Amino acid sequence: MKPRLRQVASRDPLPEGGPAAAPSPGGDADLLDAYSRAVIGAAERVIPAVVGLEAAGPKRPAVAARRQGLPEEGRGSGSGFVFTPDGFILTNSHVVHGAASIGATLPDGRRFGADLVGDDPATDLAVVRISAPGLRPAALGDSAALRVGQLVVAIGNPYGFQCTVTAGVASALGRSLRSRTGRLIDNVIQTDAALNPGNSGGPLVTSRGEVIGVNTAMILPASGICFAIAINTARFVAARLIKDGRIRRGFLGVAGQDVPLPRRFVRAHDLPREGGVLALSLEADGPARRAGLREGDVIVGFAGRPVASVDDLHRLLTEAQVGVPSVLTVLRGARRVDLEIVPAES
Repeated sequence: MKPRLRQVASRDPLPEGGPAAAPSPGGDADLLDAYSRAVIGAAERVIPAVVGLEAAGPKRPAVAARRQGLPEEGRGSGSGFVFTPDGFILTNSHVVHGAASIGATLPDGRRFGADLVGDDPATDLAVVRISAPGLRPAALGDSAALRVGQLVVAIGNPYGFQCTVTAGVASALGRSLRSRTGRLIDNVIQTDAALNPGNSGGPLVTSRGEVIGVNTAMILPASGICFAIAINTARFVAARLIKDGRIRRGFLGVAGQDVPLPRRFVRAHDLPREGGVLALSLEADGPARRAGLREGDVIVGFAGRPVASVDDLHRLLTEAQVGVPSVLTVLRGARRVDLEIVPAES
């Protein structure tokens, strides 16, 4: 007698397509194709605006150059991008700062001399300009709308390889990066889109081809930790550079360092922060000395705002403070002293 076959009901319903239904063979390929199309589309929109920049510095003394094995004329290169139809180009300050002459090469091979419009080392941004017909400016986006994990594409000229494209994601937002002047650049974008020397000043763009950052730095020897200055910051700085050629900032004429405050001082004076800026030295005829600040005083407030670090003081010394009398709050020994100070222009 043949044994009877008995069906066993599964506790879970089988997926559509049978027990071994797997993702369709074309599923992953479709996703990769969509990713590729996004990167290709962004690159095709922005590459016509990307510029290779070559900056020639002032000539070194011939004897010193030979001793150091360097060319008599210092040279550097970087990237930039056209952001107006009349030839304004945004780049990094460190690409063109101090250059005696600047050359620009467009993706179609045309070469032009460029004029420095304005330079702001404190945000590592600069604007140069070329006179050329048929320019295709890049569209500027909104860096405030960027989200962590969003696809971003970096375009530039690393090591002179023109219009190189790399892709990654926005790894983090709201970072701070210290510029060569010592000031902090706020709201910096961190990305893992690969950057190399020569990418500086090139655009970081979304999948829609909108510029949301200006590539500026990488962390060595780490891999995949790169930074771009947010385009909302760059847009503001560029407008001021085009108008005035510089960014005005307040200046007190004091060199200081961050110090912690004793708890008893914080409680006695009802201070909101537990740190301040120790005045180490004062310029001979600077605003701080004229206001009566002394070496050894600890700055804890400016214009009604708390100051716990040199970076706090830098953030408060904006253009609006230049020439405006303000209150500088200091601790002199155990006493709290308010001084009237008029910041000068940096």
